[in-house]
Amino acid sequence: MGVAKSRRVFINAKTIAGTVFTGLTLGVNAAEHNELKIGLIGCGGRGRGAAQNALTADKNCKIYALGDAFLPNAKAAVEALQQGFEDRIDVGDRVFGGLDAFKNVVDCCDVVLLCEPPGYRFRSLAYAVEKGKHVFCEKPVGTDSPTVRSVMESAKIAKEKGLTLVSGLCWRYDFNVQDIMKRVLGGEIGEITSARLTYLGGTGGPRKRLEGDSELMGQTRNWYYHAWLSGDFNVEQHVHTLDKGLWAMRDVPPATCYGLGGRMARVDQPGCGDIYDSMAAVFEYPNGTTLYSFCRQQRDCWNENQAYFIGTKGIACVGLWGRGYIADLKGNVVYERKNLDAAMYVQEHIEMFKSIRGQIDTINNGDYMAKATLMGIMAREACYSGKKVTWDEILNSDKSYAPTEYSEDGIPWNVPDENGRLKIQVPGLGSVYHYVTR
Repeated sequence: MGVAKSRRVFINAKTIAGTVFTGLTLGVNAAEHNELKIGLIGCGGRGRGAAQNALTADKNCKIYALGDAFLPNAKAAVEALQQGFEDRIDVGDRVFGGLDAFKNVVDCCDVVLLCEPPGYRFRSLAYAVEKGKHVFCEKPVGTDSPTVRSVMESAKIAKEKGLTLVSGLCWRYDFNVQDIMKRVLGGEIGEITSARLTYLGGTGGPRKRLEGDSELMGQTRNWYYHAWLSGDFNVEQHVHTLDKGLWAMRDVPPATCYGLGGRMARVDQPGCGDIYDSMAAVFEYPNGTTLYSFCRQQRDCWNENQAYFIGTKGIACVGLWGRGYIADLKGNVVYERKNLDAAMYVQEHIEMFKSIRGQIDTINNGDYMAKATLMGIMAREACYSGKKVTWDEILNSDKSYAPTEYSEDGIPWNVPDENGRLKIQVPGLGSVYHYVTR
């Protein structure tokens, strides 16, 4: 994971006495006994989960501020968190609503957890790094090339400032996955020639807009089903498995990608926005290595979430909550992962706090979290367009899914026509009005 232990750093009483306190932060490294103020941005299920993970990981921190696009969500999160951590939820009147709530949270905390919809995440990260705050950044980190480039720049600045930046690509922090990946990277299956990356699962239900929601806020409430906010499910969900592929390739991105996809199960379903429900993509490397990617969100189908790596000497399987193994080319299992005690959602926060407190080398996951996200975007654009896409093209693309402005009055790039139809990407044709979405 690139997280190497170093000499433990302590700040003695004399040092603390000489520190200039701003009331907001104790600097890049905080001593073990310093209480850290945690801010949560994005108060949905994942955000509340991240807050619980942080409080579990480090006993000397507290939730100090919360922000969400919708104030009732932030208030509900306070009540939910108080049930398990009542004495460590110290928010007072620091509960904020609105699309700029992230600024209020960042300004009064030492560490921020970025769990808002991905389409907004790059803004929060840039502001947090500007203000010198440590960050836990959920995946994916952007929904188009311009937002990912912004994240790359923020990660660079964070490294220059010595700030901790931990990614929500949680499998990198899972002991079981680390065990198999260490063997893959150590050459136990030889040189990787191909891989099969799957995320085949079901689908959840859309969220209805409420009376008074503008078009932008209505889409924000139902963010998963709008590509400008989620990146499409290939980016928002499948990024986990794509990241395993990137990891196995030593964080070197593919050169080209082509694919196919569409909407078969989400035909004429109200609230299903403009995203696909199935995608398949092929990532190509200059040396001939090929990664085959398959993802789907359709009910009552066969499901799988695995990464298989085929090498010149063997095969490795990196599974989800299940079997991980290495086999020879005849299929004989030569190593089977022992089920290690792993709580990856907590572990990533444990490592984050160790980094913040100077107990290990400073973590900056910015490189791979940006590349993995861009792999998802690369595959999405290949599927949307029906064209072969190069890494350089997608990295430097100016195609933006941004609204006219990030405010309640902003106009999303895709708005319904008079019949309630949103534009759907059709390979070879571009965007056409096709499905009823309300």
